[in-house]
Amino acid sequence: MKSFISYPENSDFSIHNIPFGVGIFNEEYIACCSRIGDMVLDLATMYDYGFFGDIDGLNENVFEAYTLNEFIELGKPVTNAVRLKLQELLLENSPLSEDQKTVEECFYSFDKVQMMMPLHVPNYTDFYSSIEHASNVGKMFRGEENALLPNWKHLPVGYHGRASSIVVSGTDFYRPKGQMKPAGTDTPVFGPCKQLDFELEIGFVVNKNTEMGDSISTADANDAIFGMVIFNDWSARDIQSWEYVPLGPFLGKNFCSSISPWVVTLEALEPFRVESPQQEPEVLDYLKFEGKQNLDIKLEVFLKPENGSENLISSSNYKFMYWNMAQQLAHHTVNGCNVEVGDLYASGTISGTEKDSFGSMLELTWRGTEPIILSDGSQRSFIEDFDTIIMRGHAEKDGVRVGFGEVRGKVLPAK
Repeated sequence: MKSFISYPENSDFSIHNIPFGVGIFNEEYIACCSRIGDMVLDLATMYDYGFFGDIDGLNENVFEAYTLNEFIELGKPVTNAVRLKLQELLLENSPLSEDQKTVEECFYSFDKVQMMMPLHVPNYTDFYSSIEHASNVGKMFRGEENALLPNWKHLPVGYHGRASSIVVSGTDFYRPKGQMKPAGTDTPVFGPCKQLDFELEIGFVVNKNTEMGDSISTADANDAIFGMVIFNDWSARDIQSWEYVPLGPFLGKNFCSSISPWVVTLEALEPFRVESPQQEPEVLDYLKFEGKQNLDIKLEVFLKPENGSENLISSSNYKFMYWNMAQQLAHHTVNGCNVEVGDLYASGTISGTEKDSFGSMLELTWRGTEPIILSDGSQRSFIEDFDTIIMRGHAEKDGVRVGFGEVRGKVLPAK
């Protein structure tokens, strides 16, 4: 496929992608949108102009909404049809390519559109599904022999996080405060966290509501997943390490999580499916799956000090995940837990086997004992005030590239 909209070969937003988001246009109105190259498409106006009139089930202008939820809830027969229609319209020599009026009124340069939180997220769950990450953390805190807890290879471990503090890329946040128990002390202290960290993750979004008592099987999971975003699960390690026993993360996690503004559909990522790692011991029947359920998505993390340059500190890949999305959703619902449109499920930190593929400062600096040296000569054991963390991701194969853009966030001093 070739589009009449030109873009560089390394663009995340090729005609093979067609992601969805929500933006503010002309600083005055909000609409759902898509993107190709450096151009953002106002889908609400395109609907009014009749471009989607032949799509069954798209009976009203859901693109005027302030989130993608109404659109996503229409289900894949509609959302896939809209994506395919956009690809058709964007082809070289299509009727739209000659329609200068529509292009002028519906296409905007991306730097003229303010991207918003693309979803209303009713519920958020964070998993712990990278065996390399889980092993690294286990070695630090429990030693080599007890790196993985007994349940880890039998189920996708997860916890329910805080949906209200999930923000879109570009949103700055304050360093969290809380209780910490410094090494060698007998009592906790209160103050700003000193071990602020990122976690490199990818999240998936569901497109349906279910009733309590219902479950989603691994075979049906892909039909329930609309798309994916890059997810930064900011973490306060010193707060977390004091509080997490016995019920897991709380204030060490709930202060902020950041997502990329573009939701990339599962269909756009189909060409990049790869085999999953072999799971031993054999999983229970409800966690068994067929086909290629992992995705080859290259991921990078950069740290940018204030007034400094970007430093590449991690290069990882989503294909490393031990537990896949189908298993995560099947496990989450096997007890009858209902899901809602827009629910967000994060993968857990994505780490590979090599040190430069670790997905957190905790691992990259081995709990602060091996600081990272930045290009300006400064060091980081954890994230400092006014540092910006940037995550980027894309998949590429046989000349086809589909990417997510980026998610970035800056840390402000504690309030």
